[in-house]
This record gives sequence, structure tokens and C-alpha cells, in this order.
Amino acid sequence: MDDTLQRLLDAEVRAERIAQQAEAEQDHIIQAALQEARAEDERFVARVPDLHRGYISKAQERAEQTVAELKRRYDERHVQLRNMAEEREGEALAAAFQVLISPEL
Repeated sequence: MDDTLQRLLDAEVRAERIAQQAEAEQDHIIQAALQEARAEDERFVARVPDLHRGYISKAQERAEQTVAELKRRYDERHVQLRNMAEEREGEALAAAFQVLISPEL
């Protein structure tokens, strides 16, 4: 019976040692994962200015394209209006002379 008790105590000691080793390994794995997560976070934070510059640059390019397109449309419309004004210039002068010649109309 003493032999059986001793084997049980030895088994319990071994089981306790295995549990402690497993717990220590678990703590080690958790610490390593936390350290890796912190490192990834630091790398991301370090990249934020570059990402920001990239987005700003693309937004500026799109804004410049939009401004150029609006200027092109404005110039086209300006030409159309100038042409229409030149086409109607004769009619406007004739109407103005008519008003000057016969103001009662």
C-alpha cells in the first residue's frame, strides 16, 4: 500500500510539474504574442504618415484634374457665349440705332 501511495504522490508531483511547465509556456506564448502585436502596431503607426501623404497626393491629383476639367468647360462656354454675342452684335446695334432714331417706339 505504501508503494501505491508513493507512486500516486510521484504521479501527482509529475502532473504538477507538467502543469507548471504548461502554464509557463502559455505565459511565454502570450508575452511573445503581445510583443509581436506591439511591434506590428508600431510599424503601422510609423507608416501612417506615408499612407497619409499618399492619400493627400491622390486627392490633390484628383482636385487638379477636376479644376482642369472645369476650366476647360468654362473656356468652351466662354467661346460659345462670345460667338453668340458676335452673331447678335449686328442685331443689337440695329435695335440700338432704331431706338435712337425713333425714341417713341
